[in-house]
Order: sequence, then C-alpha cells, then structure tokens
Amino acid sequence: MGPVGHLGDRLFAGLARGSGGLVVAIVAFVGIFLLALAIPALADNEGNFLFSRTWLPGGDHPNFGIAALFYTTLISSLIAMAVAVPIAIGVALYITYYAPPRLARPVASVVDLLAAVPSIIYGLWGIVFFAPVVQPVSHAIADVLGWVPLFKEAVNADRGTVFTAGLVLAIMILPVITAISREIFAQTPVTHREGALALGSTKWEMIRMAVLPYGRSGVTSAAMLGLGRALGETVAVMIILSQPNPIAPWDPSIFAGGETFASKIASSAAELDTPAKTGAFIAAGLVLFVVTFIVNSAARIIVARSGPGAKRRTRRPKPAAKQGAPA
Repeated sequence: MGPVGHLGDRLFAGLARGSGGLVVAIVAFVGIFLLALAIPALADNEGNFLFSRTWLPGGDHPNFGIAALFYTTLISSLIAMAVAVPIAIGVALYITYYAPPRLARPVASVVDLLAAVPSIIYGLWGIVFFAPVVQPVSHAIADVLGWVPLFKEAVNADRGTVFTAGLVLAIMILPVITAISREIFAQTPVTHREGALALGSTKWEMIRMAVLPYGRSGVTSAAMLGLGRALGETVAVMIILSQPNPIAPWDPSIFAGGETFASKIASSAAELDTPAKTGAFIAAGLVLFVVTFIVNSAARIIVARSGPGAKRRTRRPKPAAKQGAPA
C-alpha cells in the first residue's frame, strides 16, 4: 500500500514547520540586530564594558560599563525568586490539595488576576504604599546584618531601594509560578497519591513523596519563566528604584537605589540622540538578551533531566569473577 497523504495534513504540517521556523528566525534576527548595532559602540568604548560601573556613553571619549546594571538586575531578581517561589509552591499546594472546592476556585481566580494588573500600577503602588511599609523591615534587617555589605544601611536611604523593587517583582511573578505549579501538581497520577496514602502516609508525607517529586520539573520551568519576567521588567522597576548619584561611590547594599538594564534603557530613551549613545544602550540590551537566553536554555536542560520521563543513569553490575581467577 502506498503512503496516504491528505492535503489537510500536509498543509497543517507545513504551517507547523513554518511557525517553528518563524520563531527561530525572529530570535536570530533580534540577536543579529543587537550585535550589529552594539559592535561599533563597543569598539569605541574606552572603558571595561563588563567590569566598569561608569556610564558615560557620550562625547569624544565614551566610557561605559554594565557592572552596576548587571548587579542590580541580578540582586533584585534573586530577591524576587527567593520570596515568590516558596510562596507560589505553598499557594499551589493549598489550592490543589488542602482548600475545599468552594474556596479553591475563588483563591485561584484572585491569584490569576494578579497577572492582569499593569506594570505601572505595580510601580505606583510599590513606591507610594508598599515602600513605606517595607522601610521598618529594611531597618531591622540592617540593624542585625549590617556588618555584611549586602545588608548595610545605605548612606542616603530612600524608599526606592533594590529590596523594595525585589519584593514588588516577587508579587508580579507570583501568579505565573503559582498557575503553572498548580496545574503540574494536579496532574500527579492518582495511583502515586493513593499508593502513598494506602501505605499509611499522612497528606503531607504523600505530597512530599509523590506530588513534589513528580512536579519538580514543572516547578523549575515555572520558576525560570518568572525569573525571565523579573529580569526584563521595566516600568515598575523604573518607577520604584531611585537613581543613584553618578559621582557618588557605588553602594552594593540592597537598601540603596540602583538601575537595572531595563530601567536604565527606558529612563534614558531621550538620550538616544547619537549613534554612539544608541549603540551603548543597545549593547546593554544585548547583554540582557543573552542572559535571558541562557536562563531559558538552562531551564530547558533542567526540565529535560529532571522530568518524569527523563533517563537516569544506572550503575552497571560488575562482571562476576571467573572461577580460578585471582580476586
């Protein structure tokens, strides 16, 4: 019998391949575009682009680096992840296995609605209402752990700190991580759950032995998606963070102000009046693009290795020694 080929199947297969190829082409085009415009600015840069904290891209002697931008972006995203991931897992487990059905649906809907709030609303709420509430907590942490440079009291303490921005980012990425984790936890095979309960496990022991191992890859993927949004968030971070004085010494404390890649580019959009300045900001955007790409690639690798169908290495048994052979 010859192969059966329907026109609809061939069209659908072609559209699917074309869609996948289009996405890859768009990502490649964005990367090539950023690289092409960033190379001339990097060639004229008189500073160390990776390790310098100075940002003076204009003039006849441009000198700019991304060390401070990278640090603020990384620290604020790590604060957001440290706060959002445990809370998201707890909320997902509560909605899936603890809350009664009449309460689970409203709670899930409220959490999902957080994702629909615009970023500018988060920024205004964060700097006007949330920042004054967080200030006593910041002072308490600085009093206890102030001997660590990361937690020392800032010289010019303000409400728009990296710590406040990280907490607001945690609220922003919370619905994404919660929604995906909830769906993964709900898909745990019934046989795994009932088997654990039949062996005398409590509900928490069942969750620890059956639900959490099964959903590890999904939670990791959800966390990486949340991290991607935290790294690239612009408007809310730009409103909350107070810009440091360019001539003041750099302060590594999370209770000081700062600028991320996205907030720096957005707040300095009016300065893109020359090719040199534009190239400097595009170079910073290229670094953010590469970091986000690496994070997503790492997430894919982790999910592939820790998923339910991942292959695990097994030790091969040693061959038995032959009779008469020396041990």
